[in-house]
Amino acid sequence: MPAANAVLADRAIDHAHDLLRYSAGVVRRMIAVLNRTDASLVAQLSQALLQMERETFTVERLESLLGSVRRLNADAYAAVLQALEPDLRGLARVEAAAEVASYKAAVPSVAQIRFPIAGVSAEQVYAAAMARPFQGRLLKDWASNLEAGRLTAIRNTVRSGFVEGRTTSEIIRTIRGTKALSYADGVLARPRRELAAVVQTALSHTAQTARQQMVDANADLVKAVQWVSTLDTKTSPMCRVRDGLKYTADTHKPIGHSVPWGEGPGRLHFNCRSVSVPVLKSWRELGVDMDDMTPATRASMDGQVPAETTYAEWFARQSPARQEDILGPERYQLMKTGKVSYDQFYDSKGRWLSLEQLEASAAR
Repeated sequence: MPAANAVLADRAIDHAHDLLRYSAGVVRRMIAVLNRTDASLVAQLSQALLQMERETFTVERLESLLGSVRRLNADAYAAVLQALEPDLRGLARVEAAAEVASYKAAVPSVAQIRFPIAGVSAEQVYAAAMARPFQGRLLKDWASNLEAGRLTAIRNTVRSGFVEGRTTSEIIRTIRGTKALSYADGVLARPRRELAAVVQTALSHTAQTARQQMVDANADLVKAVQWVSTLDTKTSPMCRVRDGLKYTADTHKPIGHSVPWGEGPGRLHFNCRSVSVPVLKSWRELGVDMDDMTPATRASMDGQVPAETTYAEWFARQSPARQEDILGPERYQLMKTGKVSYDQFYDSKGRWLSLEQLEASAAR
């Protein structure tokens, strides 16, 4: 009988990979929704610019002529938010069910008799995710922020184009980009990237909400949560140092270390891919008499977290080229020459030190 905490960890990591694949598909569809307005937006912008004489250009006149562009832009982000809602609700349903299934698969039936697994509803997860901000804003506020940012970028490009004496076609090309480069070189490319980051983070935020609600609903079984980061070259410095660390289940206070929880896995930064895994109590911590249990049943709820490869251990096994790619050339040279070790790239709070701080530390 495998240990319950090992089962939970394996299922959480396996499910996290599925979530990443799902998120990539949702991001592509949301960008496609935004892109559908590009042709109309550019056409309206071209028409507005043709009505403006260079000699009569003023900011006030520009604002007046951009009215139709402003409305199209607002409609575009409203369409994205509307299209995203079913995905978020569906994800809330899937994550709630997956969490219950994981707990039931991990916790021995004899324990479930005394401590029944409590589930959470999809509506609970969705409502909680929408009511809690990530990266400082609610999802609806991020949509408004992205809308305003794209309009500002268009407005500033038009304004600078008039000041610099560019033609209307040149201004439009700067905004839209060129077909030869699939329009990735235009001003409108950056809002697409920003939307992708917000959408992916909203999805991981929703999934993490389901995990935390399950922990809260099963507080009699769960004694802590463990941070699990994806082990690859894209893992952020903030998540590298947290990989494998444990926190209290309710208030997320550090256990045996001083690295803060921050906003938590999936929300710590944009595109965060980390997840949390519940750590179940042992039979003794649950107050269950183990005398009549078989050795396998006793071992199934021993309260121990399975030994996992930490990011530092994973990093040490990588090639020099990959290590340099992760750290950057300056930090890699400091480590290669023995001036600092891997753990010295962070302070006691898990903050990624600047090069100046590292060099000052190495000089001491």
